[in-house]
Amino acid sequence: MIIFMILAGLELAHYARAHLKVSQMAMTVADNAGRIMTGIDEANIYEVFAGADVLASSLDFGPNGRIVLSSLEDNGLAGSQKGQMIRWQRCSGELDIDPAYGEQGDGELDATLRNGLGHAGKRIKSAPNTAVMFVEVTYDYQPLVGDGFFELGQIRYESAFNVRGRQNQAISNTQNLTVLDCD
Repeated sequence: MIIFMILAGLELAHYARAHLKVSQMAMTVADNAGRIMTGIDEANIYEVFAGADVLASSLDFGPNGRIVLSSLEDNGLAGSQKGQMIRWQRCSGELDIDPAYGEQGDGELDATLRNGLGHAGKRIKSAPNTAVMFVEVTYDYQPLVGDGFFELGQIRYESAFNVRGRQNQAISNTQNLTVLDCD
């Protein structure tokens, strides 16, 4: 009985730590992507995701997780077409899961993202002439003790940070790096 309680305590502590790590990853990716001032390049995306990899090093995140980074912006349209758009979107991690709220290009020509991104009642919108870095991090929890001990499932966090001071929101690829798209 004591061994069971020790194992249960270890598993719950590991699960709580995984929640903390995934939450930190979401905030760190959104914050770091929002801090890039002069214009954003694919090389910057690689650096932002490398920072997340450091946070996730103890989780075996690569094959079991996915980070979705979206640049949410005002679509610049008027009237009934006015809304938000996902100008660009990049992903890291091998977990086969789609972005929850839309894909790159959604909302560009219409008001499909009129209310922004996020859960109902907690949607995020970008002001005109700027962007919001919206991040979704999903992780299939990998138990410490073994499968079947607890059914703890998938961990998911979202975070959003305003872009600070960047004038050009379009993404470039000056080094011809592989685009980390979400396909």
